[in-house]
Amino acid sequence: MKTVRLSDVLSALHLKDSFGRKLTLNSVLEINSNTVSDKPAASLNQLPWTFLRKLMRSNLNARNIKCEQDQPIYNYSLTDANDDCDVNPLDLITALFHCSDPFLQQEMVSKMSMCQFAVPLLLPNCDTQQSTLMLWAMRDLVKMFRPHSLEGDRTSVEGRIVEMDIPMVSFVRLGESSLAKSQTLNRLLSNPHQHNDTFLHRDMKCGDVPRRISDGLVEVSWYLPSGNTNIDMFTQPVAIANLRGDSRLFKTQMSFLSETSAAVFIFSDDLEGDLSTLNNRESRAELFLVTNSQSKTFNMDTLRDKCGDHKVKETNVIIKKKQNDAEFVRALRFHVSGVIGKNPIKMKVEDMATVARHGIVVDEDCIECKNGRTLAESITGSILDVVKFKKDQLPLHGEIWKEISQLEKENCRMRNADKDIEGNRSSLKTKQETLRMEQQQTAVSEAMWKFTTGISQSGTQRLYFLRWLKIQLDTLSRHNLSTLREKYKDCCKNTEQNKEEIADLDKQLSNCSLGPEHFFRELGQRYECACSLPENNPARQQVQHLPALCAHMLLDGFPVELVDGDASNIPIKWMKEVLSQLHQLVDTKSKILVLSVLGVQSTGKSTLLNTMFGVQFAVSSGRCTRGAFMLLIKVSEELKSELKCDFIMVIDTEGFKSPELAALDTSYKHDNELATLVIGLSDVTIINIAMENSTEMKDILQIVVHAFLRMKEVGKKPKCLFVHQNMSDMSAHDSNLRDRKKLVEQLDEMTRAAAKMEKTVAYRKFTDVMDYNPDKDSYYIPGLWHGTPPMAPVNAGYTEAVYELKKRLIGSLQTSGNIRNNNATEFLEWTESLWNAVKFENFIFNFRNSLVADAYKDLCTHYNTWEWSFQSEMNYWLITKETMISNFGLTDKNVQINLLRDVLKEMLHEASEKLHEEEKTILSNLDEYFKKKDRKVSFEEKYRQDFRTRANSLRQQMEMSMKHSLEKAVKIREEKVKLMDTNEKRLLQE
Repeated sequence: MKTVRLSDVLSALHLKDSFGRKLTLNSVLEINSNTVSDKPAASLNQLPWTFLRKLMRSNLNARNIKCEQDQPIYNYSLTDANDDCDVNPLDLITALFHCSDPFLQQEMVSKMSMCQFAVPLLLPNCDTQQSTLMLWAMRDLVKMFRPHSLEGDRTSVEGRIVEMDIPMVSFVRLGESSLAKSQTLNRLLSNPHQHNDTFLHRDMKCGDVPRRISDGLVEVSWYLPSGNTNIDMFTQPVAIANLRGDSRLFKTQMSFLSETSAAVFIFSDDLEGDLSTLNNRESRAELFLVTNSQSKTFNMDTLRDKCGDHKVKETNVIIKKKQNDAEFVRALRFHVSGVIGKNPIKMKVEDMATVARHGIVVDEDCIECKNGRTLAESITGSILDVVKFKKDQLPLHGEIWKEISQLEKENCRMRNADKDIEGNRSSLKTKQETLRMEQQQTAVSEAMWKFTTGISQSGTQRLYFLRWLKIQLDTLSRHNLSTLREKYKDCCKNTEQNKEEIADLDKQLSNCSLGPEHFFRELGQRYECACSLPENNPARQQVQHLPALCAHMLLDGFPVELVDGDASNIPIKWMKEVLSQLHQLVDTKSKILVLSVLGVQSTGKSTLLNTMFGVQFAVSSGRCTRGAFMLLIKVSEELKSELKCDFIMVIDTEGFKSPELAALDTSYKHDNELATLVIGLSDVTIINIAMENSTEMKDILQIVVHAFLRMKEVGKKPKCLFVHQNMSDMSAHDSNLRDRKKLVEQLDEMTRAAAKMEKTVAYRKFTDVMDYNPDKDSYYIPGLWHGTPPMAPVNAGYTEAVYELKKRLIGSLQTSGNIRNNNATEFLEWTESLWNAVKFENFIFNFRNSLVADAYKDLCTHYNTWEWSFQSEMNYWLITKETMISNFGLTDKNVQINLLRDVLKEMLHEASEKLHEEEKTILSNLDEYFKKKDRKVSFEEKYRQDFRTRANSLRQQMEMSMKHSLEKAVKIREEKVKLMDTNEKRLLQE
């Protein structure tokens, strides 16, 4: 058989050009005609892209692909060729890793791991006989598990897999073996009730096609326990490495595994062959021999001799006798459990680089990766206290920016203004200018100087720096979060004694988040405060290049913050210049179609987007991300005319109803403002609903519609899709017809309530405001995981349902003539206009939904009537008493004036009793009103308390006012009586 070179396979797959000019993540994620195509690969050049598209959406069947046309791929005689003349999936994966840039490799590993596929540890190059340790490719893998040693504590371990001390057990074949090694490993790792093909084997599609370039590949997968003894195969975590091909031909790989593994299991029937590979002096691994007694070459005497020669213990020999596969796998599992249970040799993957450098290339040894890591570590290495670091090194976007944001909104809403509105507005402007001046006087910190240096570098170097910074900050935040949660758990054991400490920890948990977005916020604030300086000011000139750097980030596929979640504000000047720079960078070809996802926290919004588009929004990075992030996905030339856009902008928002905001009075306002803004910006909004959170999302939608009716600036009709998560029944769409009908009725009812309040009778239905078809725009998606994490792969039903949603969505956009896409600058103008409208709106955002708002407004009307009745009654009583006081002593001039004070006391006492009676009347009316309304609207306690407080305040104000009036009347009458007495005495004297 003729030797096949790597270049031959790359040429056949049309990947030869990509070997030098690597494939990028952006090129793979581009929206093109094949994005929503179900057609199988018709030729070999389509095969890599078919695999990548499926992998990017975490499809469990990504490796099960086959070329429809039968054509020879390898240059060897037809007598040697496989009947199907196709490509082995391992060869395809090996070829793609060779042709991908480091960031695409990292994403491929991440998606493969989600599907519970084994990932490359050592990647071979059959042309150079050189292997590469794929450390960088695995660097961003984060795993969570619960060892049985922590079972009672209910504590999970979370971290980057390459940084964890997990023992590795390797499996190799030496010569011939009649045992199917990869299939055996799959059974070893799988729960009997949930089989998963972690390692590709010959019985899978095209698995029997001869391997040509992937022999020498070492794959690795991890078994991670869940803490449940009835499910877990192993009680502790273990890495399983699998060497492809005959280990005698790959001495470098074999040496590496011997030095890094706790144990090496050798599958072999060839006991009389050359076993010198086992004699590695540097090996610390315990050796196990796995053989088959049913093979023709099996001889017990030979086996004993070989074990003695190569120091393999008799107890470490595993013979498959006349037993079924289940019994054999159980015996193998017993030995693996024995290895990891007796304090085995452990080596972190990142420490394996030291061993690898004796003959294996390490992917992280490239100069750009080293420089990126060094610069990122120079920023993160000195961080001991995140809160202090943010205060010292990122001061501009902290409390100052939050205060500026509050002043901006107050300037629009004037909630605290008295009669002098202009004076109040002037005062607010002065405060803002003072805060901006304070920002301008703050010098650029060392961390920000290094950050700016990092993002100012060339493309690859910049991406390495940002990725390293994110990795290190995530690790830091995860560690801080874990430590704080442990303290919080301890404090909660005695809540009464630790109230203050718990409150402090709550605050720390909210503030311990630190990611690249905080550095970009700081850049934005430095640019914003510099914009208020004269154009020729040096400080302003120094920041002019910053927006272009952020625009490059967008084009690189990096999520950029649109709404600052901590300050609940958009830095408009900064975003305006960033999008203007983007417009210029793409030669004004910047038409954008905006798609967003909204939902309650922890309902899988980001995962939905990541699965739909293969993007990288943070899902579980140990940080509590807030706000809204935008990310650009390029549209291919062929689809630009159909979709009428150059990019699809995907906006991911923080989850609503977050526990950390729930206790705040402004939580409704925050969620409602953000939802209104994001839906208003979007051409298409996906409303993500988990059944248990459906009420919360309906409440938020009510406020959005209500806000749209109030805000004249909202001139478009956004398209809405409803995605119902965790609905696995195949008849979900039909069986939920009644629920959809009820949802529409509820949405229509709240639209009418909002229209009634705003006196816009033209709007009677939800569909008058939002573009929504209950039958076509409702989707039901099953759960994400197939089984129990952490060993559960992504559910194939989930990925297929999300893919179906994507197909229909893009299909409807291709045929829709209603969507008018803006370019980047027009999008910014629309954003600014809409944000100003949101800032001026205040009333409606305070409520849970429109029905509550309507009831509140109705209650205000009733309350004003009760208040007027209260005041009228008391004013009439007061006039009566004032008249009595003014007539005091007229009928009986002998009454002494000091008796007037006794009358005043009696009147004040009577007034107090009457005021309390009138207050009780109002409170009784309130209770009756709430009782009546509670059948339809659930008033929150804060509204009930507000009106009770108002009634109490009214009584107190009236009591003070009446007391003042009565005392004044008494004083006037006393002066008149005294004057009358004086006049009488003077007349008598005369």
